[in-house]
Amino acid sequence: MDPKTKTILIAEDEKPLIKALAQELGNEGYNVLQAGDGEEALEIGLEAQPDLILLDIKMPHMDGIKFMQELRNQGGTWAKNVKVIILTNLNADDSIITGLNGTEPAYYLVKAESTFIDIQNKVKEVLQS
Repeated sequence: MDPKTKTILIAEDEKPLIKALAQELGNEGYNVLQAGDGEEALEIGLEAQPDLILLDIKMPHMDGIKFMQELRNQGGTWAKNVKVIILTNLNADDSIITGLNGTEPAYYLVKAESTFIDIQNKVKEVLQS
């Protein structure tokens, strides 16, 4: 896999984290798009149709759960199949996660338990699957 051919959308409202992730993934050769809230992420995602979305759950204007529902409903075949990695501080058993209903992500990472290397490795793994 040539990372230069892969586009990643990072939907994250923590500015230092999105900046660091974008830099790290950009250094790996990926084309990186950034969105600071769910509405912006939906607009960018539908237009750019990235290969992978790194998605926070708790964001302003539209949370990650609503974003995934809207994306899957509005984006046609691409949106139904695009790979999503949830990157959040919520635990997988938190009640908000149960709202996914058929929009399950490819993988789920807890920010506090994940290093940049963990995230980079999971991105590579998911894009190769």
